[in-house]
Amino acid sequence: MKDLLHVNINDLTGEIKDTHPPFAYKRSAVVPRTKEGKCIVAVIEIEPGKSAYPYHWHTENEEVFYIISGEGTLRTPEGERIVRPGDFIYFPPNPNGAHRLTNHGTETLKYIDFDTTNEIAVTFYPDSGKMGVWGLDVNKVYKTDTDIPYYEGE
Repeated sequence: MKDLLHVNINDLTGEIKDTHPPFAYKRSAVVPRTKEGKCIVAVIEIEPGKSAYPYHWHTENEEVFYIISGEGTLRTPEGERIVRPGDFIYFPPNPNGAHRLTNHGTETLKYIDFDTTNEIAVTFYPDSGKMGVWGLDVNKVYKTDTDIPYYEGE
């Protein structure tokens, strides 16, 4: 972004994303992804019994969650833990940063998601054996057990 941004959380209107059970969430972009930017920020809302994303980790992008309201169960390589309002959680860009946040409570779980961005980034999904390749012009998911010769099709 090239200009100063001033947004009040109460003015955000998000959209429902990924309604594939048990995944569904509302995402309100605060700082959207841009070609020149290295940071994105969104407010995420997860209804009871749902998760925003499958268990995953990033190779390049760092994430920080700040829990605003509600409670959730955070799964990491160290196991599960409860997150509550006021918690900051940092996810490094490596397998130690693997995570999945699930709303186990009775009210909406709301948090701010601060992310770094790179032109191309890879995300691994250990439970399903997939990897995603994400960028401004590419969004693809592949099975990690599929391989082709390097020069095939050249």
